[in-house]
Amino acid sequence: MGVTVKQWKGAWWIFVNHHGQRKAKRVGTGNDGKKAAKAAATKIQGRLASGEPLREQPSATTLAAYAASWLKSYAAVECKPRTHELYESMLRVHILPTLGTSMLTDLKRDQIRDLLAAKAKTGLKRGTLRNILAPLRELLNHAVEDGVMVANPAARIGRRLARMQAHEEQKRVEIFTEQDLAHLLATVEAQYPEAADLIATLAWTGLREGEAFGLQWPDVDFHNGFLEVRRTVAYRKQVLQVGSPKSKKSRRVDLPTVLLAKLRERHDKAKEDAALMERAFIPWVFPNGVGLPRDASNFSNRLWYPLLEAAGLHRVPPHTLRHTYASLLIMRGENLVYIKEQLGHSSIQVTVDLYGHLIPGVHRGAVDALAEATKCNPRATEAGAELTSDVEVLDLIGGPTRT
Repeated sequence: MGVTVKQWKGAWWIFVNHHGQRKAKRVGTGNDGKKAAKAAATKIQGRLASGEPLREQPSATTLAAYAASWLKSYAAVECKPRTHELYESMLRVHILPTLGTSMLTDLKRDQIRDLLAAKAKTGLKRGTLRNILAPLRELLNHAVEDGVMVANPAARIGRRLARMQAHEEQKRVEIFTEQDLAHLLATVEAQYPEAADLIATLAWTGLREGEAFGLQWPDVDFHNGFLEVRRTVAYRKQVLQVGSPKSKKSRRVDLPTVLLAKLRERHDKAKEDAALMERAFIPWVFPNGVGLPRDASNFSNRLWYPLLEAAGLHRVPPHTLRHTYASLLIMRGENLVYIKEQLGHSSIQVTVDLYGHLIPGVHRGAVDALAEATKCNPRATEAGAELTSDVEVLDLIGGPTRT
């Protein structure tokens, strides 16, 4: 049994000799080809050592054919419905019309770059370009794992797009001032009291809409003063979809005392109503009229936008409450790591990219203090010159002494 990597006819090849079976595979040229060949050879060696049979060389397939299989076997099963719909749309509209007939083994990095460049020239924003690249990169990763391809030509292409997208998002983020937020909360208490607890929860926890709509009473720890985000909900084609949070893991979010009291009162009233009506206790914290989680579209159109109009505030999406929560905490000097954990961001870089710029001058006091402590003061130097010797000055500032 043997797996070797050799250079032949200007390219790097993998040669396999296993129990009388011989296979050869051309990988690529140059240093990249050499690295890819060695990595693939290591994987093949490990599979053969574990007793797996030598696979037949996969037959060549087009990107369109592989994409159809990948969407059905992976995306539809492992991804959230909204993500699956996005992947299918990006492939159908933007990728396959140009690259669909290309054989996977012939797909080149330059072709993908050219596709993105052509889409950019049509006026598509960086966020849309990232959405185009995401399913293609994931699809090709699976093709590598399946042995159809040796390397993923879409790998690492999106790094620059990600940085530019973060910069664009900074420009688009809108927030309420503290005064605007206080006025909004007062308006909802006065004109939409049945939704006051929900709006306060969104404003004082930074939860995403689907996370707030998906809260159940066991998620709220009244004793320790926090709630646990365990799920998100959404309606797709009028069917309720319950899934994991965006980060795919639960998180704890601290509750302010005033909100904790509101939720406790809401919980007790919900239990009393269930007993009086002789019906089962509804587990959802913010149910709709039939005891199910709210629909985001219905919430926006029937409650949120009318509320903004009643408060005399600019028309912005409900997600503005999440942006406001993070931004006002930053303005108050709260630790970014804490804010990142409260929001459930995948990394602190996401938090910094989105919100770090929103409060210019918030740390001006710190830089003023630094300048004040280290500025030159000639008069102070002259007045104190006769009080210390050269050796004492050196000792004071930590310089070397001399004999």
